[in-house]
Amino acid sequence: MARKVDVPGAGQAKIINPWVAFLVALVTLGIYYIFWFGIRNSELNDFGEAFRREENPLRVNVFLAIVANTIGALLIIPPFISQWRFYKRIGRAQELAGLDHRISHVTGFLLYLVAFFLLPFEIPYAQHHLNRLWEHVVAEREKTAAGMRGAPRSAAF
Repeated sequence: MARKVDVPGAGQAKIINPWVAFLVALVTLGIYYIFWFGIRNSELNDFGEAFRREENPLRVNVFLAIVANTIGALLIIPPFISQWRFYKRIGRAQELAGLDHRISHVTGFLLYLVAFFLLPFEIPYAQHHLNRLWEHVVAEREKTAAGMRGAPRSAAF
């Protein structure tokens, strides 16, 4: 179901079948979604830390992001802000990794709106883009190690 990969400078990330994540979220009535969202935010945090800058470009307080998507829904606005920022962080991570085709945070947010009333179709969309990110980072690290690339573009590779 999931495959762990070593992300240079950021520990491990999971490559998950996007549709399995979607189905597990449905079967568990959204409980898995909370864990999925928190873990993906944590992976992005770790990836951002690998860039050795003064400020992590992907920093988010994972606990507050989860609270915004659960209890914050009582206030209506917090989950929408949290989701918008989540998709922006995925896009920023893809940009930092050098991916040309990046996630559309608008599409991700619109899929979240669908999920808010129907089904969580944003999970496969976000997970697909996260899988591409982790696979790209690992492939670039392997190419650099094999001498197929010059000096790494960032501290993450």
